[in-house]
Amino acid sequence: MDAEGIEEGRQRWQARYDAARKRDADFTTLSGDPVEPVYGPAPGEAVDGFERIGWPGEYPFTRGLHPTGYRGRTWTIRQFAGFGNAEQTNERYKMILEAGGGGLSVAFDMPTLMGRDSDDGMALGEVGHCGVAIDSAADMEVLFAGIPLGDVTTSMTISGPAVPVFCMYLVAAERQGVDPALLNGTLQTDIFKEYIAQKEWLFAPEPHLRLIGDLMEHCATGIPAYKPLSVSGYHIREAGATAAQELAYTLADGFGYVELGLSRGMDVDAFAPGLSFFFDAHLDFFEEIAKFRAARRIWARWMRDEYGAKTDKAQWLRFHTQTAGVSLTAQQPYNNVVRTAVEALAAVLGGTNSLHTNALDETLALPSEQAAEIALRTQQVLMEETGVANVADPLGGSWYVEALTDRIEADAEKIFDKIRALGAKAVPSGKHSVGPITSGILRGIEDGYFTGETAESAFQYQRALEKGEKRVVGVNCHHGSVTGDLEILRVSHEVEREQVRVLAARKAARDDSAVQAALAAMLAAARDGSNMIAPMLEAARAEATLGEICGVLREEWGTYTEPARF
Repeated sequence: MDAEGIEEGRQRWQARYDAARKRDADFTTLSGDPVEPVYGPAPGEAVDGFERIGWPGEYPFTRGLHPTGYRGRTWTIRQFAGFGNAEQTNERYKMILEAGGGGLSVAFDMPTLMGRDSDDGMALGEVGHCGVAIDSAADMEVLFAGIPLGDVTTSMTISGPAVPVFCMYLVAAERQGVDPALLNGTLQTDIFKEYIAQKEWLFAPEPHLRLIGDLMEHCATGIPAYKPLSVSGYHIREAGATAAQELAYTLADGFGYVELGLSRGMDVDAFAPGLSFFFDAHLDFFEEIAKFRAARRIWARWMRDEYGAKTDKAQWLRFHTQTAGVSLTAQQPYNNVVRTAVEALAAVLGGTNSLHTNALDETLALPSEQAAEIALRTQQVLMEETGVANVADPLGGSWYVEALTDRIEADAEKIFDKIRALGAKAVPSGKHSVGPITSGILRGIEDGYFTGETAESAFQYQRALEKGEKRVVGVNCHHGSVTGDLEILRVSHEVEREQVRVLAARKAARDDSAVQAALAAMLAAARDGSNMIAPMLEAARAEATLGEICGVLREEWGTYTEPARF
């Protein structure tokens, strides 16, 4: 770009920056020297390809969504938590909020993730062990007791049964007297990544997409601030994908949901702002920063050029980040504090909108209260003491970072080409026509493309680790340690017995005829093609359990078995 074009961009940025609200904060170095809100080429300097870097708050948003960066608003500290029953997790949430957390993120136990009640035979031994047990709207009410849902943003990490769980959340808000239109937060809902990586689905892909489309329509009209679809790359990366694979598979999934909305006749500029993303922050510091910057650029370009989005908000890629659980080690666990801090810093320098920092003991168990506090303080030290929130995209223009950003973008585009090629071979199915990326994703799931590529990447990394080409402190180098054993959180089996007892009491106390009528209405909607959210909400209000709601749908739609791969 020539010097004149760069200067015009600088002036546009300056005007937007001057008009924006800024935090009341000290934007100086530790030594007291003032710093500029953004840095760029020197006046009169031409920079080849600068249009791909640009200015914060301006297409293609490589340097961030807002002209102020974190001077306008810092990232949201959103700590992921959930264990035992709703009452125990509620206490942890209050601790997080009182300690300065800005938002909540719900971790559910395995039975809940699989749409099973705590008294289901398949739930035996799993209730409350990897997250909180939620069986009905009453549990959701207890989970957020004393926490005003109209004032706190809430994220829920759940995909298969996301829609009925969200209905229970809406009922809990109603019982607090909160207008659903005031709710804000994100729901993961992303079913594609389940078939690609996490393997927690309830049905075949098409019925799940049906429910997701219904939820998108419902939220677009009645809950405008809530983001009903958080597209998750985190689990893809944790399964062994490279940075470029995580980025490409995640954005492709996002394009698939855009195509789903378009197939419903929805306006892309209206529903696209309701999409958000969830990425992993791994240990290669600069590669992760480049990944986040490339993600914004790719998404903006595709939304504008492929899907016709005209507004900035429809072109914005908003994302939450969690530090890499797979990078944590059981050996020398206090090293995990350092790993998490480095990963969190990469997320911040990459411009994340919200952040969860893992606890040092998570490779061994659910976080203890002390470990959870250290994880929270890690973010607060970054935010309050390091100066990283003073300048937008401080690494923008670095030769290394820009080269990495371009490389990851190019690698992702090659993967998109492969997915499109898979889509060209696929046969559309279901009530709604599917777009080329959606078709390719569905074919890739059936053919094992995604799992095969991810498994190969994981194998290559493990082989390098075993050869000593990749080093992990305390695992394959620097073994000596004076660290003793950690005291870890253990969930008592009494939690399961009590959860089952409470569930039985609630079932006995409810109006069973109202439950059956609500489930029948929901089934009728499933069969006639109408939007299923309203009847599912009625089922939640009647205290139908998660297992009952999902059980009715399993009987109607069947289950899904992943094709065998050798």
